[in-house]
Amino acid sequence: MLEKLKSLNPEIEFYDVNDEEFASFGKIIKNLDTTEIIKVAKKIPNPDNGSSYVPFCEEFEFLSIANEIENNYFGTLPTQIGYCWGHNTFMNATEWHTSSEINIAVTPLVLILGHIWDIEDGKIDSSKFKAFYLPAGTVVEVYSTSLHFCPCEVQKEGFGCVVGLPKGTNTNLSDKPINPLLFRKNKWILAHINNDELIKKGVVSGITGTNFEIKY
Repeated sequence: MLEKLKSLNPEIEFYDVNDEEFASFGKIIKNLDTTEIIKVAKKIPNPDNGSSYVPFCEEFEFLSIANEIENNYFGTLPTQIGYCWGHNTFMNATEWHTSSEINIAVTPLVLILGHIWDIEDGKIDSSKFKAFYLPAGTVVEVYSTSLHFCPCEVQKEGFGCVVGLPKGTNTNLSDKPINPLLFRKNKWILAHINNDELIKKGVVSGITGTNFEIKY
């Protein structure tokens, strides 16, 4: 799959999540049993088109893995286990948090990642980003300094990704923020300059260059 993705997407640097290039973006977690949560996640139907995200799924939070993630990766802080799923092939935007994010690949998928230190004056060129292929079942910690957004699918059925974050992340703000890039609680975001849909929603445009489309 990786070699196919590389050949179909020569305009972006493409790696497997196990490659050393991933080290500055995050790390692979190998000691979590994801069998149960993936089984539950696969019962959630994909939308016919577009993607969906919920900050927390009640079905996930009663599983033992939720406690493991909260205790071992968020230092016992209140944690939410949510889900991002559906259909997406474009980069479109990038976001970041002041905390790591745990991702469990329910299906094979691609993450397009960058570094927060490459943002200058609210701008970043897409050439600064790299694509990483995650086989189904892969668990990663994406560092707080890593720019990321909605995963990209590599199969026509779509993608599914469990998302662990501090409780309240990605929920609505109580007050208008001073920083215009703060779009939700603990969620700063930049849209690609050609993504009119997000810009109309109030997301600041700041990604220049190619809006990468992952072909598979």
